[in-house]
Amino acid sequence: MAETAKTKKTAPAPKGGGKKSCQIEGCKRGYRAKGLCFFHYKKWRRGELEKKPGLGAPRYETCGKEACKKKVAAHGLCQEHFDAWKASRKSAKLSAAPAAEAPAAS
Repeated sequence: MAETAKTKKTAPAPKGGGKKSCQIEGCKRGYRAKGLCFFHYKKWRRGELEKKPGLGAPRYETCGKEACKKKVAAHGLCQEHFDAWKASRKSAKLSAAPAAEAPAAS
């Protein structure tokens, strides 16, 4: 049986001949893509990197709810918060409907 040697994964080689570095303040890793090192580029792709001056927009729009970093689905909210908002509107309509149908006292 042939033995397979596990290869250790290494970071991708920096572009620009190693002369350019990551645009994130305090990071000294070599530039890889969009002015970011492999580590920060990966965070940007997952949407975990906040918008920083000089980096442009985040990868996608994030939910409008405080501390929620999920991708926007509709009306500026992630799918979870949008569904909750929609359910609250539906329950408000249902509770308001019987009051509207009640006959007025003459």
